[in-house]
Amino acid sequence: MQPLPPSLAPDDEAAWAVVRRQYAPSPDFINLDNGYFGMPALPVRAALRCYQDEVDAENSYFLRVRFPERLERVMAALAAFTGVGRDELLVTRNAMESFNILVQGYPFAAGDVVLLARHDYDSVIETLAMLQARKGLELATVDVPLDPSGDDDIVALYERAIGPRTRVLVLTHVVHRTGQIMPVAKIAAMARRRGVDVIVDGAHALGQLDYRVPDLGVQFAAFNLHKWVGAPLGVGLLYVAKERIGDIAALFGDTSHARGDIGRLGHFSAVPPAPILAVEDALAFHHAVGARNKQERLRYLTRWWTERARALPGVRVLTPRDPARYGALGAFVIEGMAAPEVVRRLMDDHRIFTVVRGIGDMDCVRVTPHLYTRIEDLDALLAALRVLGGVSRS
Repeated sequence: MQPLPPSLAPDDEAAWAVVRRQYAPSPDFINLDNGYFGMPALPVRAALRCYQDEVDAENSYFLRVRFPERLERVMAALAAFTGVGRDELLVTRNAMESFNILVQGYPFAAGDVVLLARHDYDSVIETLAMLQARKGLELATVDVPLDPSGDDDIVALYERAIGPRTRVLVLTHVVHRTGQIMPVAKIAAMARRRGVDVIVDGAHALGQLDYRVPDLGVQFAAFNLHKWVGAPLGVGLLYVAKERIGDIAALFGDTSHARGDIGRLGHFSAVPPAPILAVEDALAFHHAVGARNKQERLRYLTRWWTERARALPGVRVLTPRDPARYGALGAFVIEGMAAPEVVRRLMDDHRIFTVVRGIGDMDCVRVTPHLYTRIEDLDALLAALRVLGGVSRS
């Protein structure tokens, strides 16, 4: 695909149809759960097949001789994409593996407090609960409003929760439940002033939002490459600032790397090379679309359905109203109808696939369009919600 203009209008349907043709979703249903992992574009899928054939044909020769040099090409591309040093990045299988390397290797002491939000990722919360018992930590939790009035209110919420023993603040960049974008840089700046480290869960942010890692102002972050960057399933990324690598104990065990070498945190033994090699192709496609174009198109698609859904009887949208506070992800509930039942009816009656997510003490339905999503697909969702909202009120 030829590169798009750097400032393509998000509602230029003719231009976005060209992008849409680079994907091949199933024709059997409308997939509006693209938040689990992103569908690779056709050029990336083709490259993955070629790489796998190459690996299978050359076997150990490929891993021992060809792969190290090819991996360095991928890492150079990732360093350019993220804006940090190649020696500050490590390829992992997913954001949760990156997160576990960070928090299980972090130099906690018994009695340290970790601050998190109830909207953080379920597996993140579960990992921290495990460490709470294993290392004698304490967890402090904040509840972030679904539709905040501004960044300052969120920063103040976290600052009020910091105490004398707070050691780490875990911060989700894009909330996987509702799509809310958190003001990471402002919270991180506040935490630095208070002497608190910030670990960012950037699983949904990289490739969905137009930013580079130094913009966040943090020293630790965990990412996925198989969500919005568009790499094949099974590729994540870990970032640790150079000066902090030595503070993290190796989770997998490694004595052959220097203390300040991030490679000592990734002693995974043999890994599938093909998905990693295809990261380079995914980045090429991402750059052809353009980070700003991609962000604004995804935001436009979410705005299309959320603004119209807010006017439907019985439908409550949980995503913030301000478009600057969301990207691709959105969520809703239907009054009087359980979220699992909504998901079932959407699929069974309307051939629209969505997913249940918990938020606070309730369940909601998450909707996540992708670059291949048509406006007609979102209109089909709205038509289905009009029916379901009417059923719930009858």
